[in-house]
Amino acid sequence: MAKKLKQIAIYGKGGIGKSTTTSNISAALSVAGYKVMQFGCDPKSDSTNTLRGGDYIPTVLDTLREKTKIKAHDVIFKGFNGIYCVEAGGPAPGVGCAGRGIITAVELFKQQKVFEELDLDYVIYDVLGDVVCGGFAVPVREGIAEHVFTVSSADFMAVYAANNLFKGIHKYSKAGGALLGGVIGNSINAPYSKDIIDDFVAKTQTQVVEYVPRSVTVTQSELQGKTTIEAAPDSQQAKIYKELARKIDEHEVSKVPAPLEVSELREWAAKWGKQLVELENGVLNPQAVGNL
Repeated sequence: MAKKLKQIAIYGKGGIGKSTTTSNISAALSVAGYKVMQFGCDPKSDSTNTLRGGDYIPTVLDTLREKTKIKAHDVIFKGFNGIYCVEAGGPAPGVGCAGRGIITAVELFKQQKVFEELDLDYVIYDVLGDVVCGGFAVPVREGIAEHVFTVSSADFMAVYAANNLFKGIHKYSKAGGALLGGVIGNSINAPYSKDIIDDFVAKTQTQVVEYVPRSVTVTQSELQGKTTIEAAPDSQQAKIYKELARKIDEHEVSKVPAPLEVSELREWAAKWGKQLVELENGVLNPQAVGNL
């Protein structure tokens, strides 16, 4: 029986650590023996940098601007441990839709049957999660991704972006769109951060896949232009990323989340804000935070 390609989309608010998390998942899956392609879908085109020693690679849209017809292999580059790296790219500054690169790149690879040719186990789309419209919604809307995961901290704007993604998944699920695998809690160091994420996933009827703490090891690795998996393979942070990759590899059933309305999300956030102020002022027992 032919092996089944698993396509995954990882969304997250800009600056939340989405590309760092995605690249370490790709690296961990590759080290585990899988053939992986990481598909950068952010117009900044920096998704695959740490898989390639800090190097930027020509994007699909940049290459198309130079010549009208290209082969998919013109925009595929090898990275750490043989990982295939692709950057969809974006339009010239101030011109056009930033999501166009995703649409163009996906169509190019589909037409030329690249995934089948390379006999991949995983294609991991790294997608900007501040917006879920146009090209950015393609992995969800078209059902290209089998499972969607979102990276979020306990900060309100990160949770807000995750909730917007849930709305998109909920909408497109009725027409065969991709479903949600769960939330990857990033930069989870303070106990209340975990409690906030736990409460949010309970309210939206989803789950936490893994908690990833903020770590200086990640910073040290990225300053070398590497993932933590490559630069510090025996570190505690690398073990966490490997465990996250294992859980994603074993994940089979994704679901439709239950996003909150804006008023509900604001009310929920205000409740947490009040509780954290009381905690800071010593009015609230820290033990009570986890029971909110």
